[in-house]
Amino acid sequence: MPKSPSGEHSIIRNYLDWIVHLPWERTTEDRLDLDEAARILDAGHHGLAKIKDRLLEFLAVIKLRRSLKGPLLCLVGPPGVGKTSLGKSVAEALGRKFLRISLGGVRDEAEIRGHRRTYIGAMPGRFIQGLRKADSANPVILLDELDKVGGDSRGDPAAALLEALDPQQNKTFTDHYLDLPFDLSRALFIATANWLEPIHPALRDRLEVIELPSYTTREKVEIARKHLVPRQLAEHGLKRSQARIQDAALRGIVEQYTREAGCRQLEREIASLARKAARDIAGRKRGGKVFNVSGARLVKLLGPPKYESETAGRIAQCGIAIGLAWTPVGGEILFIEATRMPGKGGLILTGSLGEIMKESAQTALSYLRSNAEDIGIDATFFEKSDIHVHVPAGATPKDGPSAGVAIVMALTSLLTGCRVRPDLAMTGEISLRGRVLPVGGVKEKLLAAARAGVKRVILPERNRKDWDEAPAEVRDRIDVSFARQISDLSPLAILKK
Repeated sequence: MPKSPSGEHSIIRNYLDWIVHLPWERTTEDRLDLDEAARILDAGHHGLAKIKDRLLEFLAVIKLRRSLKGPLLCLVGPPGVGKTSLGKSVAEALGRKFLRISLGGVRDEAEIRGHRRTYIGAMPGRFIQGLRKADSANPVILLDELDKVGGDSRGDPAAALLEALDPQQNKTFTDHYLDLPFDLSRALFIATANWLEPIHPALRDRLEVIELPSYTTREKVEIARKHLVPRQLAEHGLKRSQARIQDAALRGIVEQYTREAGCRQLEREIASLARKAARDIAGRKRGGKVFNVSGARLVKLLGPPKYESETAGRIAQCGIAIGLAWTPVGGEILFIEATRMPGKGGLILTGSLGEIMKESAQTALSYLRSNAEDIGIDATFFEKSDIHVHVPAGATPKDGPSAGVAIVMALTSLLTGCRVRPDLAMTGEISLRGRVLPVGGVKEKLLAAARAGVKRVILPERNRKDWDEAPAEVRDRIDVSFARQISDLSPLAILKK
C-alpha cells in the first residue's frame, strides 16, 4: 500500500503554488499620453477641474521620471462624488490593470500582511492576493474607505499599511505567508476616504490629500443628463428614442427629492423613472409615443416632494437661529433654539450635543452676561430665569465649535425680543472675549446653505479666502458678510422690533 502524503505536503504545495504564480517581473507598459488621459477624465467625470489638473500633474511627473516614488494620493470627499471612479479613470489613462481593495471594517493585521504558514488555513494578505489576481506587478491599487480601518486585539491594520504604502520601504515589502520580499514600489496607490480624522496619524502623514467637494445643483443636472440618464435607460432595456427626461424634471429631482452631496440618490430616482417607463412601454401592444418626463409629472411618478425649503416658516419667533455644520457626508444646516423659563440662572443643553458644542453654549452665555449692558439686556434677568438651548434632530450626535456664532445669536434674539433674519445662516467659533474665529469645511457648508434655500450667510473674516474658492453658482445665489467680533453680528443678523 502506498503511503499517504504527510500533512506538510498540501501546505508546501500551496506555498509553492503562490510563489510560482505571483507576477514577480510581469508588468504592463504605461501609456503616458496626457491628452488622452485628459480626455478619459473629462469623459468620465463632469467638473472637478482642480482634481483633474492635479491627477494630470501626477501623470506628467511619472512620464518624465519613469518612477512612482512620491506621495500617496488620497481622495477625500462625501459619498457619491466619484472618488472610486476617478481611480478607475487613472488606471485606464495609464493602460494599467485596476485593483480595488476595500478596507472598510478591516480589523485584523493579517488581512494586510498575511498569516504565517504555521497556522491552519494560512493565506497571504490582500496585497499579494490582489497582485496574483491582476497578474501584474504594476497595477493601480485603489485603497477604498481608508478611514474605515479599525484596530483591536488582533493588531492595527493601519500600522501594517505603513510599510506597504511608504515609497521608501515598500520595495522590500514582506508578507508573513511568503516570507520573501516583494517589490510593491512599481504599483500606483490611490486611497479614498470620507474624512481624515480617523486615519492613523503616521499614515495620514504619508498622504497627499485631494479634497473633492459636493456637487452644485447645476453640476448634478449636467451629470444626470450626460451620464446617469443614458446609463439607467440602457440598464432597463430602453432606447433614448423611447424615453426622455427633461432638464426641468432633473432639476426638480435634485431640489425636491434628494438632499445629498453626491449623486447616488439622484441615480436611484432616475432608475425609478426608468422602471416606470419600462413598464409603460412593455405594456403597450403597439408602438406608441415617447415616455416623456416633465417637471409637472414628477409628483405623479415619484410622489410628493421629500424636501422643501427648510428655512421657510422655521424662524417665526425669537430665540431661533440657523447654523451651518460639516459632516463626513457633506454640509448640513442646524436650527439652534433657545427659550427661557423661571429659575435661578441655570443652563440646560439638549439635542445630543458633544462636549465642544456644550462649551460653545456656555461661552456664548458668559459673553452675553458680561456684556449685558452694551447689548441692552437686563443684567438681573439671569438671576430669575433658566436658559434652555436645544438643537433639533436629537437622535443625531452633534459636536464642534462652529455653531458658536449661531448659539450666541439665538440667545441674543431671545433676550432682546428681536427675531433673527429667517433667510440667514451663519458659522464660526467664538471666544470668551468676543472674537469670531475661523472654522473648517466652509465650502461644504455653503453648498448646504444653497441647497436649503438660504439667501444670506455670515462667515468669520479669516474665512474670506474660502468664500473666494466657493463655486460660482453658490456665490451668485448667496450674499455673504464677514465678522471679526461678536458685536459685528447683531446688525447683520437681528431684525429690529
